[in-house]
This record gives sequence, C-alpha cells and structure tokens, in this order.
Amino acid sequence: MPVSSMTGFARFEGQADDAAFVWELRSVNGKGLETRLRLPQGFESLEAEARKRLGARLSRGNLQVSLTLDRPENLSNFSINQAFLNELLRLSDELVQAGRAAPPRADGLLALRGVIEVSDEAHTADWFTQRAPAILDGLDAAIDALVAARQSEGAALRAILEARVDEIETLAQAASDDPARSLTAIQARLRRQVTDLLGTETGLDPARLHQEAAVIAAKADIQEELDRLNAHIVAARALLGEGGAVGRRLDFLSQEFNRESNTICSKSHAASLTAIGLQLKVVVDQFREQVQNLE
Repeated sequence: MPVSSMTGFARFEGQADDAAFVWELRSVNGKGLETRLRLPQGFESLEAEARKRLGARLSRGNLQVSLTLDRPENLSNFSINQAFLNELLRLSDELVQAGRAAPPRADGLLALRGVIEVSDEAHTADWFTQRAPAILDGLDAAIDALVAARQSEGAALRAILEARVDEIETLAQAASDDPARSLTAIQARLRRQVTDLLGTETGLDPARLHQEAAVIAAKADIQEELDRLNAHIVAARALLGEGGAVGRRLDFLSQEFNRESNTICSKSHAASLTAIGLQLKVVVDQFREQVQNLE
C-alpha cells in the first residue's frame, strides 16, 4: 500500500437528474481525522453518510468538505400571504383616514417581508431522495481523487524520508568507525592533557594512564546507542515499505532517533564524534519534519 500525505485537494462536478452539483475536498495535516462539512440548506441529512464514507477511506487529516448545488429555477414557487396582506391593508386604511400616511402602493406592500412566501420544492423529501444517491456517488469520486492526490505527494515524501534514513545510517557507521573511540586514541589524548597540565611526561604511570583511559572509554561508549539506531533504521525502512497510515509510528521512531543522537553527543569525548552527533541531529530533525506530513 502506498504511503500517503495528509495534504491534498479534489474537486468533482456531477449531475443528479436536473440538478448540477460540485464536491470540493481540502485536506491538511492533523493529529487525527477532523472533518468539517458545509452542505446546502435541506441537505443536512447527508452529513452522517458523508462522514462515514470519508472515515472509511481516510484515517488522518483536517478535512474541509463542501457541496454546492445548482437547482433548476422552476422549482421555486411564489405565493402571497393573503391574511398578512389583509392586515397590512387594514392598518394602512386606518393611518390614511387619520391623515397620518399616504395610500400605500402595491409594490411597496409586496416588498414587505412576509407578504410574498417562497416554497422551494428542491427541499421536499421526494426531490432529495431521488437525487441523494447520485450526489453521494459524486462524493465517492471526489474521495478517490483526494486519496490519489495524497498518495502522489506521499510517494515524493517517501523518497525524501528514505534519503534521510540513508543519511542516518551513514552517520551511524561513521560514528562506529571513528578512530577517536579506540582505547589507544583515548590514552594518547589523556597523555597530552596530563602533559599540558604538568608540563612534562616525567612521572606518568603507564598502568594508571591505561586504567584512567579505560574508565573514560567505558563512560563514553556509544555502542548501545549505535545498536538502537541501526534497529530503528531497519524499522523505519520496513514501515516505509509497508505503506498506509504509518505516520504515527514513524513519528515515534523519529523521537527515538533524536534520543539516541542526543545521547551520542552527550557521551562524546572527541570533536570528531561530536560533529557526527550534531549532524545526526540535523538529519533526524529533517526526517521528523517530513514525517509530520504523513497520514
């Protein structure tokens, strides 16, 4: 299964008998699946089924889903609220007879809110029931397009993440091969430090020097960290190969990568190893940043 990004856009235009409709789906990063639906008036009953279909195909991301509908104009019927109009005329006659107002005009009366009522047959149950299946089929097509868009971006992200994992592996190997980790190198460095302090090598006890170097080497040993790094590298490659919704698990691995990198830097006793550890932290941070985009 391909790796998917959480970012994407899809648009589907369709026809449901005499009504044209458009679905638009936008997706951005999110900790879980959060869906915001905007539906035309009268179509609120579609929301539950729409959420069900979105949830069946997508597991993470903040979604904005909108449906616009172009209804035929001849579906709207107009009627006059005769009782309301008669009451307005009665009140107008009283005001005119009292000399407090001029006789009302027809256009003025009809312009008052509530005099003309609009009944939209597009909101009737029969009209909606007949067209709902085609509209929901359009949603499925829009979801297909969104999934394809997210997978296309996911393929690009996978290549970037695999490159970062390769860099982590290279740096881990460089740390493992660093000559500064050897007991001989530690003894030489310790000898120089003592000589600089005393100003002479006279009186240095080789056995004591060896003992102190061994203690330093034990405290600075990073083999466990390197072993865990290599295990995480294998796990990251397996998840990228598995595909699907692996973003959360890769994010956990990125935290583990960062933990081992920090420990390597804290244990480092040589500039060369510190440089490797710092570069490792940079690459791990790049890895984690890209993982945030994965489903």
